[in-house]
Amino acid sequence: MEITVLFISLRLTLSWFELNSALAFDGFGLDLKQRAVYAEVNPVQPRSGSSVKCSRLSLSHPPAFSMDGDYVIGGVFSIHYYMRLVRHNYTTEPEALSCTGSIDARELRFSQAMIFAIDEINNSSDLLPGVKLGYRIYDSCSSVPMAMHSAFQLSNGLDQVFNTNDSCSQSGMVMAVVGESGSTPSITMSRVIGSLNIPQVSHYATCACLSNKQQYPSFFRTIPSDEFQAKALAHLVKHFGWTWIGAVRSDSDYGNNGMASFLEEAQKEGICVEYSESFYRTNPHSKIQRLAEIIRRSTAVVIVAFVASGDMRILLEELSQKPSTPRQWIGSEAWVTDPDMLRFTFCAGAVGFGIQQTIIPGLRDFLLDLTPAKILASSVLTEFWENAFNCRLGKTTTGKRPCDGTENIETLQSPYTDTSQLRITNMVYKAVYAIAHAIHSAACGTTNSTTECGSRITSQQVLNQLKEVNFTQNGYDVSFDDNGDPVATYELVNWQKGESGTIEMVTVGQYDASLPAGLEFTIHRNLSWQEGSTHVPSSVCTDSCPLGTRKVLQKGKPICCYDCIPCADGEISNSTDSLDCLSCPEEFWPNTEKNVCLPKLVEFLSFDEVLGIVLAVFSLVGASLAVATAAIFFYHRKSPIVRANNSELSFLLLFSLTLCFLCSLTFIGAPSEWSCMLRHTAFSITFVLCISCVLGKTLVVLVAFRATLPGNNIMKWFGPSQQRMTVGSFTFVQILICTIWLVVSPPFPMKNLTAYKERIILECALGSAIGFWVVLGYIGLLALFCFVLAVLARKLPDSFNEAKLITFSMLIFCAVWITFIPAYLSSPGKFTVAVEIFAILASSFGLIFCMFAPKCFIILFKPEKNTKKQLMNKNQS
Repeated sequence: MEITVLFISLRLTLSWFELNSALAFDGFGLDLKQRAVYAEVNPVQPRSGSSVKCSRLSLSHPPAFSMDGDYVIGGVFSIHYYMRLVRHNYTTEPEALSCTGSIDARELRFSQAMIFAIDEINNSSDLLPGVKLGYRIYDSCSSVPMAMHSAFQLSNGLDQVFNTNDSCSQSGMVMAVVGESGSTPSITMSRVIGSLNIPQVSHYATCACLSNKQQYPSFFRTIPSDEFQAKALAHLVKHFGWTWIGAVRSDSDYGNNGMASFLEEAQKEGICVEYSESFYRTNPHSKIQRLAEIIRRSTAVVIVAFVASGDMRILLEELSQKPSTPRQWIGSEAWVTDPDMLRFTFCAGAVGFGIQQTIIPGLRDFLLDLTPAKILASSVLTEFWENAFNCRLGKTTTGKRPCDGTENIETLQSPYTDTSQLRITNMVYKAVYAIAHAIHSAACGTTNSTTECGSRITSQQVLNQLKEVNFTQNGYDVSFDDNGDPVATYELVNWQKGESGTIEMVTVGQYDASLPAGLEFTIHRNLSWQEGSTHVPSSVCTDSCPLGTRKVLQKGKPICCYDCIPCADGEISNSTDSLDCLSCPEEFWPNTEKNVCLPKLVEFLSFDEVLGIVLAVFSLVGASLAVATAAIFFYHRKSPIVRANNSELSFLLLFSLTLCFLCSLTFIGAPSEWSCMLRHTAFSITFVLCISCVLGKTLVVLVAFRATLPGNNIMKWFGPSQQRMTVGSFTFVQILICTIWLVVSPPFPMKNLTAYKERIILECALGSAIGFWVVLGYIGLLALFCFVLAVLARKLPDSFNEAKLITFSMLIFCAVWITFIPAYLSSPGKFTVAVEIFAILASSFGLIFCMFAPKCFIILFKPEKNTKKQLMNKNQS
């Protein structure tokens, strides 16, 4: 093994010619056996030009199948699962490399398909007429060292003794090589045979790295690159809304490069990965167990597996030991189309991309045509037969029963005989035909009649012609682009349970990378998911954030893990998984779900609502009461009680109270430019008129009793004319204030957007706050002055306690308006208007009840007291 590892490192770091020159030095530092191995691969050129004969060591690994021909095509397949480990003691000649473990029947079918294709070509009169193709097919044992060893053997030929002078001859070299099945072995082989310009056409190596023509100039393949499959898998995962997945891969060039491409595409699609683990079939069992536990404990329902078939078999066997929550497997073509994997029934519902399946006429009959002579002539077929039927051929000491001839391969249930899902087998078939067409173009393609098929050609010519091949075989176009890749087309494969309960591979869609963007992926049939469910499973770290919320990433976790936070007041989100909430326009407000902006409710004190109706009713009742009182007074205007209470001021007071009651109606309804100016000015002027009348009555009462003193002639200054002038003067001052207010900065209607977030309050802005408070201050000043005078006159011997009634009414008036100020400033929205109306009505009712109710009671219900004698008696008392 140490020699093999050293040999690999030298092969990867030194070119073929560098290795020749290095081996020419005696001081290279290699022991005899190591030099013998190098001599087997590349005989050292003699310095003096003399001929040296070299013989091959017995370390050569014989081909599994071979046939001579005019042109020989090489083949390398992973027929066995493992290579037997060889321990070196450096004292004896090491044992020859060999394979161990069971046979991969599918890979055996690939090798037989190559032989079948070559037989078809040899029997064809159109392709390579008169030319016999031969083949040398090696078993790489699913290992890199054996694949590299096979590449060297295909480069050297089968001669046991050769002359160093013939080192430049290609007599033993194959024209081209089909294989290998894995990407890593293919990379190793390409580095070996590529330096000799031997073309390599792989049927199953999908690593995108192999498209690099600078590193692998002679590599071609009939299977698409993983670059396309990675994009297809990412689109598939995104299509079904899976954003939280697990990822497992083979620890090889195929798995690592394929998964790297997939993760790059997945990141572009916003897909998060909970874990990404690698493993290989030769890893310790403890590592496989650890990976199985990671899968069992994970929260991701969907698992993307970029795994080789042999590796996947090991993992699924481990997972089957301890069932867990059903998982949705998304597979790469390496294992998802392998019929041998269908026995793992817990993977039912698996989805993945596979190469298009086809039918190769005659292949099944060829595979079943295993005669005893053919079986015994091949150690590989002998081992396959013995394992398939659990018997022994010949005198082997396996302990099995002898094969008695009753074995029937046609009834054998094996991937070898299963030709219902020919996918990769068709890639082998196309690879052989591509090489045959290249050889045909090189050997028979000229128009010169003297040139015949079978002329001597080199692998370099075949390599050049492979770049130009373009033909149709079995209904499929075969060609290579500048990178040696074919057009990428896949079938979407779904593992579904059949009527018999077994798992079947069903084609449910297509992926064609040659189609325009967005049209590559199509699904034309319903899929079956885990446990046979028809509902697409959900695999997310966090459920989608509903409308009305936004995403907030969880600290330290991938972007797919987040919390859903409700939008703040005044904001909405009208899409799921929104990153930000949108603010509503100023006059809009979110609905309850916060997913749409609706116009804000416009609010004002209207005649349609209960509060507005109640206040309007009280206003009308108050006005009616004032009018009724005035009517009573007018009807009894010559009665002593009316005449004794200054009937002119009383009528003016009742008129002003009527206006006070009615002006409150201007505060109800939608504000307008005129209503805003009217409500405040009308209210202020009528109230000043009202207070002026009360003030006039108070002065009359006070002066009247002061004037009764001898020699006092003051009453002449408070006659009717002076009273009218006093009321007019006080009122004129208020009119002047209001006029200035309306001219400078009048009240105006406005939309109050700050009082409530979800509502618009239609109200009247004051315009000038100073004007408003000056108006109120003037009313308050008159009321206070009137109240002071009423207090001074409260003990005067008025007939019907006029002074006391004025005092009490002013006390109510002042109390109402003093409490109005804080209530007005603290009331929100339309309630500000309601408070103002309440203050107007309360003070107006206070005045009318206190000053007129007792007199109306006497007039209507106590007429016997409404006499001059009664008034005089009261005055005398």
